[in-house]
Amino acid sequence: MIDQSAILEASILIVDDLEVNIKLLEHILHNAGYHNITSTMVPAGVHELHRANNYDLILLDMQMPSMDGMEVMASLKTIETGDYLPVIVITAQPGHKLHALQAGAKDFISKPFEMAEVLARVHNMLEVRLLHSALQQHNHLLEQRVKERTLDLQESYLETLFTMTRAAEHKDEDTGAHVKRISYYCREFSALLGQDKPFVEQIFFASPMHDIGKIGIPDHILLKPEGFNADEWEIMKGHAAMGAEILGNSHSPYLQMGAVIALNHHERWDGGGYPSGKRGEEIPLSARIMNICDVYDALRSKRPYKAAFEHSTAVEIISKGDGRTQPGHFEPAILDAFIKNHKVFEDVYAEYTE
Repeated sequence: MIDQSAILEASILIVDDLEVNIKLLEHILHNAGYHNITSTMVPAGVHELHRANNYDLILLDMQMPSMDGMEVMASLKTIETGDYLPVIVITAQPGHKLHALQAGAKDFISKPFEMAEVLARVHNMLEVRLLHSALQQHNHLLEQRVKERTLDLQESYLETLFTMTRAAEHKDEDTGAHVKRISYYCREFSALLGQDKPFVEQIFFASPMHDIGKIGIPDHILLKPEGFNADEWEIMKGHAAMGAEILGNSHSPYLQMGAVIALNHHERWDGGGYPSGKRGEEIPLSARIMNICDVYDALRSKRPYKAAFEHSTAVEIISKGDGRTQPGHFEPAILDAFIKNHKVFEDVYAEYTE
């Protein structure tokens, strides 16, 4: 229930081309305790008056020579985007009443005026209007709280993701900057490929978990400075499936994509990758994007078994091949986009390398 004082404090605009009607309505309303009353005889100015003052109620005459009530309401609808016109029409024509209500007016007052009818309809309309405004404010507050809670939950998700990623980094100090750069490569490149905002956001947070399965790889293999023998290589390759298992069966979209990337980021377009030898579009898009980003950063990074390559060398190896890395490892469209936009990768590497 709206307090009576709030109703009497409500702002009211009277629109009529006859001064005698305005004076009469002002007199009735003032005597009833309403004091926030404005009036105009210029219907063309109602749009801007309402935009500036957001009246709680507009008493609108239907028949005016320069601009009738229907035209005024049509103009007001461009302001009242919530599809709620706070309008009571004033008319002596019974046929106008239904037409006005269909156009969005909430009530009508008949001419000649009867004081009891004017006050009853104005009071009822203002009570509904103020309740509607209170409900809108309440809904806005709820929306803000939901957004804040959603942000809190998202931050909790991300904190968990980063904690898991740091756990994997802890086993290999060289990977710390790598996983940070991977996020930015994947985000920028996904946007360049025309992916939508949810995908771009998810891959930004999911991609750093691509090697989470390395937690389960023994240190004497993971940190071995020279090449692996056949048995060690099989154990090392197991980090892909292990990572997917760690991240799997989650309701989080970040962890779901993280599991897909972990499992598939070493698959190759030509079918020569691992762990399943998938080829072409059998490989999920997120993993195809991750693959070229991961290879670029690996080429740019110093490893126990190799020196860091310059940007131009890394681009040449990816685009032309060097025996170990071949163009056929990558989806042609992704490779083409990489070649055309390789400067983005150089910029990310420069910004996020300590």
